[in-house]
Amino acid sequence: MVETTGGGPQDGAAEVLDRPLPDGVRRRVVQIVADGFGGLTVAKLPAQLRQYARFTPTRRAKFAGNAMAAALETDPLFRQRIGEKLREAEPELTGALDSGSPPPAADPLDVAAAAYVLRPPGWVKLVTAAGEEAQRADAERADEETRAELERLRAELDRAREHTRSETERLRAELDAAKKETDSLHRKLRSALADVKRGEAALRKLRGEMDAVRAEGQAQVSAAESETRRLKARLGETEAALEAARRAAREGRSVEDMRVRLLLDTVLDAAQGLRRELALPPVSVRPAETVDAVEPGRMTPKDIAARALSEDDPAVLDQLLALPQAHLVVDGYNVTKTGYPQMPLEKQRLRLLGQLAQLAAQTGAEVTCVFDGAELAAPVLLAPPRGVRVLFSKPGVTADELIRQLVRAEPPGRPVIVVSTDREVADGVARAGARPVASAVLLKRLS
Repeated sequence: MVETTGGGPQDGAAEVLDRPLPDGVRRRVVQIVADGFGGLTVAKLPAQLRQYARFTPTRRAKFAGNAMAAALETDPLFRQRIGEKLREAEPELTGALDSGSPPPAADPLDVAAAAYVLRPPGWVKLVTAAGEEAQRADAERADEETRAELERLRAELDRAREHTRSETERLRAELDAAKKETDSLHRKLRSALADVKRGEAALRKLRGEMDAVRAEGQAQVSAAESETRRLKARLGETEAALEAARRAAREGRSVEDMRVRLLLDTVLDAAQGLRRELALPPVSVRPAETVDAVEPGRMTPKDIAARALSEDDPAVLDQLLALPQAHLVVDGYNVTKTGYPQMPLEKQRLRLLGQLAQLAAQTGAEVTCVFDGAELAAPVLLAPPRGVRVLFSKPGVTADELIRQLVRAEPPGRPVIVVSTDREVADGVARAGARPVASAVLLKRLS
């Protein structure tokens, strides 16, 4: 069965396309076949296309494009049926093609695809023209893309040139800095080399001096060894002479001992004879009885002072300090805060120590002044005055405890006078054998 188009029976059937179908036209042809495919029954489809009957147009164009293009080219009846579906879908375009005047505003690819399906007279020309138009459009598009790419490349080239210029300037600056640093390093290296040369020269000089010193030392050692040998020889001679002298002395001493013993016997015999003639009694006085001390029941200097003077009389302190080997121990802050508490601690210490120095010079007694170290914020820079021992208590130890340690350190029988108003201190030192004196008594004595 031969079907005809509106332009006459088989008007374009003799025309043959002598080149491959352009890609754009082929895609449009496959889309036309895929759209008209669904309006045909399975019996009207070529055998090779029936398996795609249930596909959607999109999947049909994707998976059966080559098969549909081949069937459209080789099966005129299938092409005619697709053409009928195209006329139903695009009546204006197909009518214009049948009349031989395609619409000028239509897409050349749509016109070429419709002409390829309908095969009107001159369809080869339309397909060729559409292919050329598509190629021109592709060429123009490629040209536009090429120009855009060229502009982009030019912009990139400008940026690259600018980056290269800035990088070149940076590298040039770094190179200049590196040259300057290299010059500086060269100068430093030359200076270091000069220092090394000077050091080597000094080392050589030092080695020469060391060799000279070593040679001189060896000479001195040799001389010392010779002198040692000479001295050993003289020592041997001296020891021999000494031994001979000792032997002579022993021989002489035996004679002298005999004479002395004879003289001693003579004296003893004379003394015994004199004792018998004078009828002297036995010795009743022993050396220990001649030592001056306080016996039980006799009055001590303390008792005498207590009877003669009141406890707050400064003369008591003078009497106590007049005792042999007296030791005066002063509770420093107890005295200063009793006498002049309004003064700063530093001035209190200086004033008291100056007065104690005068007292030590007047009496000749040993004087020790004790301060509480807990009130010190920093070490005291203090030069103790002549005749006064200055002590500060250690951390964790009070001045009272330090005073008791000083009293316990004294031998029994030595006069120790402790100046403090603290009752606990006074009682403690009294039990240890010391004599407590109130701070007011010392202040009166010092004033």
